[in-house]
Parts: sequence; structure tokens; C-alpha cells
Amino acid sequence: MTTASDQRDFSERDANIAINTYTTVLRRQRVPHELFATYWRDVHGPLCARLPGLAWYVQTHLDREQDDHLWPAVEGIPPFPGYVLDGGVEIGFASEQDQQTFMDACHLLFADEQNMFDETIAYSLPNGSTTLVDRVADATPNGDDGLDRMHVHLGAAHGDVATFATYIRDELASALAQESALLKVRVHTPERYDNDNPAPPAPDVNHLVPTERELVAVLELAFESPLERRAFFESEAFKRLENGLKTHVAHATAFAVSGTYVYVRDQQMTLAGLRGSRPAQLIRKLGANNQFMSEVQTLMKDGKLDSD
Repeated sequence: MTTASDQRDFSERDANIAINTYTTVLRRQRVPHELFATYWRDVHGPLCARLPGLAWYVQTHLDREQDDHLWPAVEGIPPFPGYVLDGGVEIGFASEQDQQTFMDACHLLFADEQNMFDETIAYSLPNGSTTLVDRVADATPNGDDGLDRMHVHLGAAHGDVATFATYIRDELASALAQESALLKVRVHTPERYDNDNPAPPAPDVNHLVPTERELVAVLELAFESPLERRAFFESEAFKRLENGLKTHVAHATAFAVSGTYVYVRDQQMTLAGLRGSRPAQLIRKLGANNQFMSEVQTLMKDGKLDSD
């Protein structure tokens, strides 16, 4: 189980992710979910983590078997039609130069997407994302940490990119962050997606979106439990936010998080990035501290000993 603190806010640790992308992913329907999730975590993940330039890389796995009360029904704001996802990905950078370094090598990563993804949509966040509050101590989760986590995808009710982003970040997310029930509030307000310039450049994978998903925002929320979540969404504090939602939001779909896996933070590979998610879990479960020796880390990363 994770550790949460009502006293300390860890949101500042995300400030060095100057540039970000949020990518939605949909698995190939004929690939069984367990095979998809395992490959994504333990094959694709370490490949991405080793590419140069990365400051931040996290996979969020989403659960199709969802609680019907993840996000409250608001009159006039239906879900996105036919919108199903298996995950979301953040790939972030400390500078434009680092991002270009990554892009020069990313063909190695994107060539792998066709093995498991039917669709990937990379939304650009040239000014990064914003963490308004984070009372979860673990900076590099690798799995289900026991919290009630969700990603809420919101589609704009109008075409004003700046106004939509300002409302989501400075009004909606800011108000949520003031509530004690919320352990984490992180918001992504990307640029409008352009179907004429599909991204990422992965061959044999769909990168086109319907009109209602061109201008979106994503809220990452965490509660202590589903009971805390339900109580908050039934509260007067949330009801006060509904008028703003009706003005700026046309569609809302919430996705339950089944696991969060951080492979790179602060330009350093985590144990999951170096070894794969499941091997990292085994190492921690067995307390195999020899696996953290610098000689072992160098051997696994570079294929040679420190003295070579």
C-alpha cells in the first residue's frame, strides 16, 4: 500500500518536466490483454527508457472493467461516443534540445508500437503539464499502489484553446486541488490535435481522432478510496463546479487506473526502466539489495563491468 500525507505536498518534484506529451493508447483487439500489458511493461517500456534525452516516462494502465461511478453524470455533458482506452503515456523533457535528441532516436521505439497498439494519439504539451497537489510520497510507483486513481478526459465545448485550458487548469483543477479528499491533481491541457500532422510517427498504427477529441484536457485524480471519491462527487463542493463544466466541456469520459509505472524520472532510469516492471517488482519483493550494486546496475545498463 502507498503512503499518503495530509501535511506534505510533493507537487514541486514535477516542475523540471518543461515539455511533455500525453499519448492515449488502444491495444490491438486480437492481442490478449495480459499479453499486451506484459509486453508494454517489460519489453516496450525498457526500450523507451533507454532512449537519450528523456527526463520523464510513465505508463498509466487503464482498466476497461470500470466502476460506473468514476465520474458523476452532469446534465448536457455525455461521454465521448465509443471511446475506449487501454492506457495513457507521458513522455517528458527538460529542454527542447533534449526533446530533439529523443526524436532523432525515436524511430526505434515507434517501430515497436505496431506489435501491440491499434491506435496511439500523442497530444503535445510544449509548456508541460501541471501538478497542483500531490500528497503521495512515492515518486516512482511501479504497479497498483492501492489508491483510487483515475484519468478524466474532457472535450472542449468551444474552439477557444486558451480559454478552455485556462478554465480546466486555473478554475476546475485548482478548485479540486483545494479539497482534502483529493490526494493528487495533475492536469494536461495540450494543444489542439492536428489530423493533418498525425503523431507519433509509428507505422501501421492509427493516429487519427474524431472532431470531438481534437481539443481535450486530461485530469489525473487520486483519492484514498472509492468511498472518498463517491462522497466528494456527491458533495456541494463538486456541485458548485457544474456550471463551469457545462460552459466549457462537451464530453467527459473517466478511466480507472489499474497501475502506474514510472521508468524515467529526473533524467534517470528507475529500476523498472532498467530491468522491466515485473523484474523490478520481484527484486523489491525479495529484498534483493545486491541488484542495486553499482556494478550490477552498470552491467545491466551498459553490458560491462565498472572496471572494463
